[in-house]
Amino acid sequence: MERRKMRKRSWAEPYKIKMVELVHMTTREERQKALEKAGYNTFLLRSRDVYIDLLTDSGTSAMSDQQWAGLMRGDEAYAGSENFYHLEDAVRKVYGYKHVVPTHQGRGAEHILSKVLIKPGDIVPGNMYFTTTRLHQELAGGTFVDVICDEAHDAENLFPFKGNIDLNKLENLIKTHGAKKIPYVSIATTVNMAGGQPVSLENLRQVRELTKKHGILVIHDMTRVAENAYFIQRSEPGYQKTPIRKIVHEICSLTDGATFSGKKDALVNIGGFLALNRRKDYIEASNLVVVYEGLHTYGGLAGRDMEAMAIGIYESIDDDHIHARVGQVEYLGQQLIDHGVPIVQPIGGHGVFLDAKRFLPHLPQASFPAQTLAAEIYLDSGVRTMERGIVSAGRNKQTGDHNYPNLELVRLTIPRRVYTQAHMDVVAESVEDVFAKRKKIKGLDMTYEPKYLRFFQARFKPLK
Repeated sequence: MERRKMRKRSWAEPYKIKMVELVHMTTREERQKALEKAGYNTFLLRSRDVYIDLLTDSGTSAMSDQQWAGLMRGDEAYAGSENFYHLEDAVRKVYGYKHVVPTHQGRGAEHILSKVLIKPGDIVPGNMYFTTTRLHQELAGGTFVDVICDEAHDAENLFPFKGNIDLNKLENLIKTHGAKKIPYVSIATTVNMAGGQPVSLENLRQVRELTKKHGILVIHDMTRVAENAYFIQRSEPGYQKTPIRKIVHEICSLTDGATFSGKKDALVNIGGFLALNRRKDYIEASNLVVVYEGLHTYGGLAGRDMEAMAIGIYESIDDDHIHARVGQVEYLGQQLIDHGVPIVQPIGGHGVFLDAKRFLPHLPQASFPAQTLAAEIYLDSGVRTMERGIVSAGRNKQTGDHNYPNLELVRLTIPRRVYTQAHMDVVAESVEDVFAKRKKIKGLDMTYEPKYLRFFQARFKPLK
């Protein structure tokens, strides 16, 4: 008897829709006017002019019915809010850190951490820079040094853990500067600027062993740790049957503290925290949070926001949720690969990253190819994306020239539980159409540059 061929079964999101937000499609003429008004910077577009918003996954996810119910349980006491203790309990149970300082978002945690741990002249190694993290380190007097593996700088390299630390680079840095000059090693899970690439547990254990030998802390940028755990479950030997929650806990156990933006994994619109294991660091941080954020039991947040974040932490480590979340990203990425569009591979956890250097090879990097490509995609379809290349990299402090990163990327960032597969189809079709006419696309010139984090507010005009 001939055996029937087994067909691959479709999958669906592990939720159903209770409420919708209406959006509208603009005309190309309307988008052209909006783009000119925004100085060809997608950050400066008004949301009402955007059809599908893939600017960021930060604070843009859809909350669950349980989270919305949690908002109604907000204890808005100025001191000792019950919601803080719910958040503290969630962080201790899920992640394993001892002390929690709430902040208005991850950036607040980065600021306080840098004030507590970094002294002028310190060196902070990390697995590729992130914009706000590096700036806070620099403002505290430190210097960030990239010690990520070489594979991370190659968009076409298929190594599954391109977020890994290069142990030789880290060890050489310790020998050159001395352990006392290195307050901590910064480990991001996943690595945003590399295309959402994960770190392996094997690499983390090796980093932990090396830093422990030299008395150096490991601080975890754990904004997307659940997505990192998904890649470990899928690709690291021995973890295929391990639940996401256990992998997340093991990742955190190899670090001494963490900064966390609840606006990503925890599915809330605002909120974050700084988690620390050393009590002396916690005492100093809880004192500084009063200066910069709010009392140590609310940290710039309403009680209802802390409650929603505590609930979201538990929801983020559900296997069905994280498989569908990353699955939607991979669905979009695979469509683009199938049509020959150059993207960062392997596909990351929170977005698809277009390789603007290969997409627009006729544009020199000084003509801002990624910024140009983001503008062109918006003009084509109303889909808002963002630049992650030379504009985000900023300027060299010594020479004043642009930093020229190897990766010149456009990020198509997927909010959690917001868009359907049909939305992903629309995005893919738009990118494919822009790719088809890529040879006609011209670059941009920067007309305004702010002092800090220029990608947020810089303005551009088309090159003639």
